[in-house]
Amino acid sequence: MSAQTLAEKLISKNHMGINIASVTIGVGILTFPRTLAKATGAFDGWISIVISGAVAFLIGWLLAKLAARFPRQSFFEYTSLIASKPVGYVLTILICIYTMLFVSFEVRAIGTIAKQYLFYNTPVEMITLSFLLVVQYAVAGSRVALLRLNLLFMPVVLYVIVVVLVFAQPLVEIENVRPYFSSSWKALLQGSKDVGLSYSGFEIILFYTMLMKRPEEAGKSVFLGLLIPVVLYMTIYVFVIAVFSAEVAKNLTFPTIELAKEVEVPGGFFERVESIFFTIWIMTIFNTSAMWLDITVLNLTSMFKKVGKMVWILILSPIIYFIAMLPQNLIDFFSFGDKLTYFGLIIVYLIPICLLIIAFFRGVKGNG
Repeated sequence: MSAQTLAEKLISKNHMGINIASVTIGVGILTFPRTLAKATGAFDGWISIVISGAVAFLIGWLLAKLAARFPRQSFFEYTSLIASKPVGYVLTILICIYTMLFVSFEVRAIGTIAKQYLFYNTPVEMITLSFLLVVQYAVAGSRVALLRLNLLFMPVVLYVIVVVLVFAQPLVEIENVRPYFSSSWKALLQGSKDVGLSYSGFEIILFYTMLMKRPEEAGKSVFLGLLIPVVLYMTIYVFVIAVFSAEVAKNLTFPTIELAKEVEVPGGFFERVESIFFTIWIMTIFNTSAMWLDITVLNLTSMFKKVGKMVWILILSPIIYFIAMLPQNLIDFFSFGDKLTYFGLIIVYLIPICLLIIAFFRGVKGNG
């Protein structure tokens, strides 16, 4: 492959930042105002968003430093260099389990929420299967093309969210945000932990840094990729509390969708704004699911080079669908998401940071 052809297949710092923002803005954007309102019980939840965002920035920067030490190498390859090949196999397989479970969670979210708000009479099994087939088709194509799809979708997603918030302004009641600074530090830290689960996604920097033109700029990509969700989450939370109040937000399953349902466009041009919002949200879930499945396949093919990409997709898809159908109700579904995120705290945060420390003290680096 010529240098020019390789450069065309690589992505820039800003592009990687958009990818991180896209994969982070997933199911969490619909539910975090509820969990945050329960933890803080007040408008002060925005402080928790800032605190958890700062922690996410720090962890993301450390993960970027690890991946940047081994440019053009996969997670399995540089893990094997740091901690031996057997350990590399074990850690990479654990990563594959985590990312596969994440795909199951995302596609089930589409099925559950689409049935509740759009397809009332369609079985959730068929909605989930249809979405999974589309994700499967996307992953079967070019990896870089899949990542570049975020450049097309993200501006549309942000534009529609901004429009919804603009038209929600007449519904704001100042009394709902009072009193200010009434939450204890304990409540704010609990809120930070809860909303921190909604930042899952920036760990893709561990796997996609090798596709960057300048891997040493991975840390800047993480900063850009997390800045967008932090600002977005703060804005959405402020509007949800200002429109519904903290007491009401605690009892809404999907507060962000409910906010879109309350919006009325002057002149009656759109009667159901939440349908438009939900449509663009499906775009973000599509990108998120496709990237997680692609990362699963990427890691498996890096370990088992003789097995083709399409073979892994066909093997993984039935497993993903079966796992996605296991939760029987919303309680099971949210419990599945919480357990998955705590599993991820160990697999994609704690262990890679330990690998970075080992690599630093041992002086292990990859070939640029």
